[in-house]
Formats: sequence, C-alpha cells, structure tokens
Amino acid sequence: MRSPISGYTRLTKVHTFSAAGIAAAGVAALAFAVVPNGSADAEQAQAVKPVAWNASAFGETQQAELNKQADRAAEQAKKDAENKKKAEAEAKAKADKERAEKEAASRSEERKPVAAAAAPAAPAPKVYANNLDGWIKEALDIMKAKGIPGTYNGIYRNIMRESTGNPNAINNWDSNAAAGIPSKGLLQVIDPTFKAYHVAGTSWNIYDPVANITAACNYAAKVYGSMDNVNSAY
Repeated sequence: MRSPISGYTRLTKVHTFSAAGIAAAGVAALAFAVVPNGSADAEQAQAVKPVAWNASAFGETQQAELNKQADRAAEQAKKDAENKKKAEAEAKAKADKERAEKEAASRSEERKPVAAAAAPAAPAPKVYANNLDGWIKEALDIMKAKGIPGTYNGIYRNIMRESTGNPNAINNWDSNAAAGIPSKGLLQVIDPTFKAYHVAGTSWNIYDPVANITAACNYAAKVYGSMDNVNSAY
C-alpha cells in the first residue's frame, strides 16, 4: 500500500520480521560455509592461526640487516685501505733501499783508486859460467857499472900471461915474494894493491876470480889508463 504522503510502499510488521529472519539466515549460512563439516573442521580451522604481521617490527629487522651490511662494508674498506697503505710503504722502502745501494755503488766507483801501473818485472839475474870466460864477462859488467875501462881481449891476454887462467896461482919467487907480499890470483895482484883498489860489491877474497880481475883493472886504469894498455908485469 502506498503512503499518500511519501509515495513509497510501507512495510508491515510481518514484512519487517521476515526481512530480519532472512538476514539472520544468511549470516548463519555464511558461518556454516566458513566452517564446513561441522565442529571437527571448526577446531582444525581454529588451530591454524594466521601469523601476526607488524610493519614496525619488519622495518626494524630490515634496518638492522642493512646496518650490519654497512658495518661489514666499512670494515672491509678499512682493511683494504690498510693493505694498500702497507703495500705502498713496502714499495717505498724497497725503492729507497735500491736507490741507496745504487748511490753507495756509485760513490764506491768514484772513489775507487786507479790501479797503479804494474812495475816492470825486474830482470832475472844474469848467470855466468864458472870458468875463465864467465869470470871475465861478470867482471866486465861490474866494471861497466863502476866506470872502469877495459875489454875482454885486454883482460884475457894479461890473465894468460900472468897465471895462464889459474885463479889460485901465487908467485913465490919474484921481488914481491922476497918482500913477503907475493902476487896472487888470475892477474897476480899483491895484497896491498888488492885492498886499495878493491871494487865494492865483490868478494874480499883475493883469490876470488871476479874480485881479483876488477881490483887489478881498477889499479891499471889509475896507473895505465886501462888494462888494455898493460903488456907486461905491472
């Protein structure tokens, strides 16, 4: 029935109760549909509880993880910086050591004394034969060094006349022998003459062939100019 004022159909009490009943039935049906199979399934459904989700707690957990990652990254960066610094220090120390060694070697090379030129080897001593030829040649070398004149032939000729080449010859019959100072050796020199004209570096034994020759030639150079000028007893 329409109301003459509102123009809408007014629900009677019967209609209102009927609508309420339908709504209640719908709710019951919905509840039954959510929990099927009776009470056993209802207990099982209640046992599976949904996990509580908290936006604030999730944000804190995520932030903590990010902080840990940042700390690990900072620690690794610190280690990398320390390793780099250590490597640079080692490289610098190595370079300094190599430079110091090069400088030391350079200074040593600069101060290295120039090797003195090797002195010429001393000539090997001359060897003379132990005979009349060797005695005359050795005497001539000494006479040359002392500036005493004489030649091989002049010495040889006078030796052969005075002693025939016998270094131990002695004259026990002439005037010198009579005076107690006999002539001795290759060139028949008396002791006072030998001592007065002895050549330094030779033996003081009047019977020594080289000493006898050099002393006699030294005396002949003073008196006759050279043994080469003596042609008889002197």
